[in-house]
Amino acid sequence: MLKKSVLIAVTALLFLFSFLIAQDNPLGWKITKSQLDNGMKIVVLEDHSTPSVAYQIWYHVGSKNERPGITGISHMIEHMMFKGTDTIGPEEHARIVQARGGTSNAFTHFDMTAYHEVMGAKDLEVAAQLEADRMANLAIDSAELASEKEVVAEERRTRIDNSPFGPLLEQLLNLSYTAHPYHWHVIGYMSDIQNYTHHKLRDYWNTYYKPNNATAVIVGDVDPDEAIEIVEKYYSDIPPGPANLYRPVTEEPEQMGERRAEVNKVAQLPGVFLGYKVVEAGHPDVYPLRVMGKILFQGESSRAYKRLVDEEQLCLYAGGDMFEFEDPGLFYLIAVMKGPDKSTEDAEAILYDEIDKLKTEPVPEEVLQKALNQIEAEKWYQLESNENKAYAIGWFETIRGDYSLMFDEFDNYLAVTADDIMRVANTYFDENNRTVVTLVPKTSGAAPNIGL
Repeated sequence: MLKKSVLIAVTALLFLFSFLIAQDNPLGWKITKSQLDNGMKIVVLEDHSTPSVAYQIWYHVGSKNERPGITGISHMIEHMMFKGTDTIGPEEHARIVQARGGTSNAFTHFDMTAYHEVMGAKDLEVAAQLEADRMANLAIDSAELASEKEVVAEERRTRIDNSPFGPLLEQLLNLSYTAHPYHWHVIGYMSDIQNYTHHKLRDYWNTYYKPNNATAVIVGDVDPDEAIEIVEKYYSDIPPGPANLYRPVTEEPEQMGERRAEVNKVAQLPGVFLGYKVVEAGHPDVYPLRVMGKILFQGESSRAYKRLVDEEQLCLYAGGDMFEFEDPGLFYLIAVMKGPDKSTEDAEAILYDEIDKLKTEPVPEEVLQKALNQIEAEKWYQLESNENKAYAIGWFETIRGDYSLMFDEFDNYLAVTADDIMRVANTYFDENNRTVVTLVPKTSGAAPNIGL
């Protein structure tokens, strides 16, 4: 299913346990935030530009909250959330939304899970009722679970096991994180998928998919007070889950040397995936790190991309960015070779050379400004639709703890200097902090598929 995140401000109804606040913001958004007695947060962005509404429920749970034996269970519950409740049958949720001209979907991440609808503004109550129903009454039917386990197992085969480049990310996570639960892929291990039980899912759902671990985000053609009344109507009687939820406290130990692995798979093209452990979301170094990624890989004229793909004709694809996690994340670089005769060692050498330049040579002002312009354009594009605005609000409220922090994003990026780029390049891009996974193809008659 799918993805994304971003923002909000505060005021609430008298019958709710809430902190009544109204907040100015640089975008001029009319935002209201409230909280129910059971701990559920509500953020409403009033936007009358279109007669539609995005309704999202964000749960602060993801693969990070799992453990060996139940890896991937957050993703499995995402699937089961569409398989019926005590009041409606399998797939009925989606059919109700579609019958009214709307869309519904969900995504699971390392740190959170979100369920979302986009509907006509008049159908806000329908979306709220449907999401409340599966928060309170998820069925987890045994026959549906058995069937969906096969669906998820096939999804894993397609995305990981039988994909030429799927195993590289999984191996990169496995090697980069030896103690922290970012160690495993969101989809989980096949043996765990095959051994999910009704009891395992019910116990996990009862723990994390409750109002005190959830935020409702509403963006669109709505009246904030009426929207909050609707949420209160359907969610206030749902009891909260445990007060002290399990959150990983194990810090990943410092890496003390380069880690390497080879993946030998049927594929036509070699490739290499590199990772450097960096910082968590909200850390000041996130901003120069993201700018660094743009300088290296954004567009055909970017430094690493231009050398690898255009000048040296080594790679079919080259890219890189930061996994911005709630706990310390990973800066990744990937190169897919242009042919079986192209050397991943040559690609690595170019990547290291470009990183070394960033360590020793200040980025020219025009290069820095281009990267900042790219980021600004992306940020504005991401805020065009009600759905994307809701994603942004949900991400900041869930991962950063406060949607209003999003309003600092532009200033944080614009404050990045050439010295900041040099500093983070020297701080994090050290050989001893590096993990490298290389794809070594076995022969195959299959057509090229980079599987990204």
